[in-house]
Amino acid sequence: MIDNPDIGAPAPVWKRLRFEASAAAAEEPSLASYLNAAILTHLTLGNALSFHLAEKLAGPAMGTQQVRQVITGIYDNSPELIAIAETDMQAVLERDPACRGVLQPFLFFKGYLALQTHRIAHQLWRLGRETLAFHFQSRASELFDVDIHPAARIGKGVMLDHASGITIGETAVVGDGCSLLHGVTLGGTGKEVGDRHPKIGRGVLLSVGAKILGNITVGDEAKVAAGSVVLKDVPAYCTVAGVPAKVVGGPSCCQPAQSMDQGIPDQASI
Repeated sequence: MIDNPDIGAPAPVWKRLRFEASAAAAEEPSLASYLNAAILTHLTLGNALSFHLAEKLAGPAMGTQQVRQVITGIYDNSPELIAIAETDMQAVLERDPACRGVLQPFLFFKGYLALQTHRIAHQLWRLGRETLAFHFQSRASELFDVDIHPAARIGKGVMLDHASGITIGETAVVGDGCSLLHGVTLGGTGKEVGDRHPKIGRGVLLSVGAKILGNITVGDEAKVAAGSVVLKDVPAYCTVAGVPAKVVGGPSCCQPAQSMDQGIPDQASI
């Protein structure tokens, strides 16, 4: 039986997700059972996410019901994660031209699913449940090819586009509204201990294969060009490119994470 979508005053994203799932079930009957189980039989986005992530993350070590119980407990105690999940979904919808609605990221986009898994693992880490947090990290790495240390701090409205090969270290920080493409690394420079990973400001675009290494800062709304290796601080609103990366444009308030424009200025000499 499908729940009444008006119960509990669902958020607009949740209403849209249910609408798209209903339409998809009608158009593709072979997936109707899956769409009902993953979305339409639930009252809230949190319930649906708990179910869907548990189905993905379950394995020999933890069964589906065990995983779902953990995720549900996190969402019950940290309801702000649901609002953040909505913001992340909206970011994908606005920035990814391949995204036709909210149904695709929820069901199929591994960047979105990996990010929501990290948010669960991060809460477990904060609660001192480090072994379980590492378990979720490991499962996300195996399933989605995204390796984010559970201690890493990631803001809201973040998009991991395609996501394959993204690696984010323990003391890294990613600000609100950033976009990271596949192959991005936020890593250290060796065997340092302590605070050793990059700090990424708000609205930053990290293009395909960008490597940002060490305890350095990338300023707000900066852009790191594809394939660059960044070893020094990047000023806000600037574009850097090359190996090692150098400033090739800016300052400019271009909102690169929103526009997803990976180009560099024509006058740049790298």
